[in-house]
Amino acid sequence: MSKINKIKVDDSKILIAIQSGLPLTITTYTLPHEMEDYIANVLRSFLTLLGQTQMIECLCYCVKELVNNAKKANTKRVYFKEKKLDINNIEEYNRGMVNFKQDTITDIKYYLELQRKQGYYIKTIFQSRNNKIKVEIRNKAELTVFEYKRIHDKITRAQQYDSIEEGLNQVLDNSEGAGLGLVMMMLILRRIGLTEENYQVLSENGETITRLILPFSKEVIQNINNLSKEFVDLIYGLPEFPENISQINRLISDPNSKMSDIAMRISSDVSLTGELLKLVNSAAYMRSQKCNSISTALKIVGLRGIRNLLFSIGSMENLMISSNNDNKKLWNHSYKVAFFAYNLARNFCTAPSDRNCIEDSYVCGLLHDMGKIIFANAHTDIKEKIKNLCLEKGISTSLFETLVAGVNHGEVGAKIAEKWNFPESISEVLRYHHEPSKAPDAMKKLTSLVNLADSMDHYIEGDINYEQIDQFVLKLFNITSEEQLQGITERLKKSFNNES
Repeated sequence: MSKINKIKVDDSKILIAIQSGLPLTITTYTLPHEMEDYIANVLRSFLTLLGQTQMIECLCYCVKELVNNAKKANTKRVYFKEKKLDINNIEEYNRGMVNFKQDTITDIKYYLELQRKQGYYIKTIFQSRNNKIKVEIRNKAELTVFEYKRIHDKITRAQQYDSIEEGLNQVLDNSEGAGLGLVMMMLILRRIGLTEENYQVLSENGETITRLILPFSKEVIQNINNLSKEFVDLIYGLPEFPENISQINRLISDPNSKMSDIAMRISSDVSLTGELLKLVNSAAYMRSQKCNSISTALKIVGLRGIRNLLFSIGSMENLMISSNNDNKKLWNHSYKVAFFAYNLARNFCTAPSDRNCIEDSYVCGLLHDMGKIIFANAHTDIKEKIKNLCLEKGISTSLFETLVAGVNHGEVGAKIAEKWNFPESISEVLRYHHEPSKAPDAMKKLTSLVNLADSMDHYIEGDINYEQIDQFVLKLFNITSEEQLQGITERLKKSFNNES
């Protein structure tokens, strides 16, 4: 208990999860009171950072009800095992439930310890994406058919009442309050404008999943969308992409160009040649011998690879406005993600059709946070304009920054890439790197690589845990355990540190 008492809410980690659209997962096996308090405090912080304080009271009640239901379901499973009763047999179920409550209350510590030993977890998950909040309670026990029916009977019963007061009186008069908690929860959700459609219960893969999907208030969504558009419009005030690099990229795209002409054109620009050779000789390419000429570089990385490196150089030239600590941190993260993405691609993209994935991985990793970098370096007068718009719309600047520079920064980065005429493969990876499952099919694997590389660096830094990494991505690359992920991240971290 003393250990749980020391748990404190880390607002910085909650903010990282919100900005990246990552799930916040809290796992417990016995749900002591201290853990209940911790879950409620995390939820309060999560909703406050999202500017959704009007939901706090309602969702805290709902989550408390749902986690305790999950705990009871898990206790029921170990109790039935102890009594050698089949929980899926209606007659044995009814027989077991006669003494279940009294027996478990009398010896609750024993049954909770059984839950821990047998791995009966309760997971509470909070996530914000696309102006919606998802709350999930998962427990390691699939519902029986008759349990599922009872839950839906209670939901149907809640629809019969016009108010919380009416529901409270009617349920208390019936079966000594049976189903009161769930009925009350549905009525409370209705009070904040939600319906039964926002509530889902399902069983799959050995779990029961209870899910609440809650949209932001319409006013907040409209204001955020308007402000986001204003900011995207301001992007068009950015400098044009460097003309010397644009000329070389046009030459590369010309099917009549000769390799020697391209090499000569690059070599004529001393500064550009130096930057390009620096990248080719960087840690990502793991060269055993130093590359000293553009002709050799063309042979090593190919035309597509050279083109991508030129995009990288041009972007850095335009985006490296200042070298303050925040910018250094952003770029250091970007370099690591580029290194990780390229080396992951070399290991996971082994089919001949994956060649473009390997060649594009470095530039996409390097530029994945371009929208965030632009926002961080927005000119003072732009920031002042945004601040005034926030005041006008009655929305906090911190919330705008959290959502636009955070989870929406992929769209901002994609808009910049499109303005600079980058290939579609780059702009689409930037757009979907926090939601790779939604990327176009042709870019899904590359987008997932960048997402994995990004998550790995946050995992190494302790910003996120294994359960927060996108399950779609882990499954795509056949990563099935945290031990396996740790092995990969340790090797990549060591290689990056050795070569940096």
